[in-house]
Amino acid sequence: MRIFLGAALLAGCATTTAEPVNEGNAARLASLQRTGDKQTCLSIPQISQITAVDEKTLLVRSGANNWFVVDLATRCRGVVNAGNRIEYTTSLPQLCRNDILRIVDNAGGFLTGSCGMGSFERLAEKPAE
Repeated sequence: MRIFLGAALLAGCATTTAEPVNEGNAARLASLQRTGDKQTCLSIPQISQITAVDEKTLLVRSGANNWFVVDLATRCRGVVNAGNRIEYTTSLPQLCRNDILRIVDNAGGFLTGSCGMGSFERLAEKPAE
């Protein structure tokens, strides 16, 4: 099963040349708290969105409003670039830790980076203060 995620999901801006950051996704992550509840896999039909906070952190939306954070072991070069998309291939109907993500240039179709998925840590809304 091959999955393509559009560039619109990956749009971002760089705060420095060394560490590109999607400010909108960083703000969304900051509005949530980590629960410590980690899963090794998520069902692909339940994944509605994968976006990058930076080259080592992904936000995954499952269903209408369930969020997970994925901390990558290595940088996923190009994942924040609005002109790129995420692709992955799996023989199972799940995306799992250690599955390989490929970052592909939308215009030319060439590979700009790749990385292995980490665990999916459930996020929850921060309590009102």
